[in-house]
Amino acid sequence: MDAFTEEWRALEADPSLKRLPQVVCEPNGDELRSVFAIHRLSPGFDRLTREAKLLGIVRQLLGSDAYIHQSRINLKPAFNGKGFAWHSDFETWHAEDGMPRMRSISCSVALTENHEFNGPLMLVPGSHKFFIPTVGRTPDNYYRSSLREQDIGVPDNDSIRQLVDASGIVAPKGGAGSLTVFDCNALHASNDNLSPYPRSNLFFVYNSVNNQPLAPFCGQLPRPAFLAERDDFTGIGA
Repeated sequence: MDAFTEEWRALEADPSLKRLPQVVCEPNGDELRSVFAIHRLSPGFDRLTREAKLLGIVRQLLGSDAYIHQSRINLKPAFNGKGFAWHSDFETWHAEDGMPRMRSISCSVALTENHEFNGPLMLVPGSHKFFIPTVGRTPDNYYRSSLREQDIGVPDNDSIRQLVDASGIVAPKGGAGSLTVFDCNALHASNDNLSPYPRSNLFFVYNSVNNQPLAPFCGQLPRPAFLAERDDFTGIGA
């Protein structure tokens, strides 16, 4: 993973990066939180999305060819990296991006070690079998604030408690290069990073070529292409 880490460091050092629309900073500062469409910015990360072993897993799970619906790097700076609230990605991708069905998976590749102290991803096993609808209307252009800190479109506490009581919580941990694959409807979150060790993870979201987005089901305009691919549905490697 050293080559990919160096590639990210080169991108991060570019002073123009923070001026890009797909860059999100921490809610209480200007440290980087997320950079979307990362495979469009980096030839190395684009090649990684096409890695044969990774695509083999994706095609086996989805039962079809797939394309990149979304890619990003999520960063948690040492001491100050804020967490992500409990949510299901499909809730947003269905309502705001028009993804018809749960035919999508996320592949998270660790660029740094993920351990219990630096805010690892937390998942509720089996939660992908339950769709938790959220109440209320999503404001126009909500992504501009929700990507920094989300408080709308998240499950209610009672639903989260019921699923966790039934199945518990797991937090995949491992060194740089570790891979975590999870369903688009899996309930997940992560805590703040209060440790002196940063946490950086790539996320490649693969969607079945048979599950192309329609008009957003929330009735609003589609989100930007860096959040949801809407033009090129060619299967990777096809």
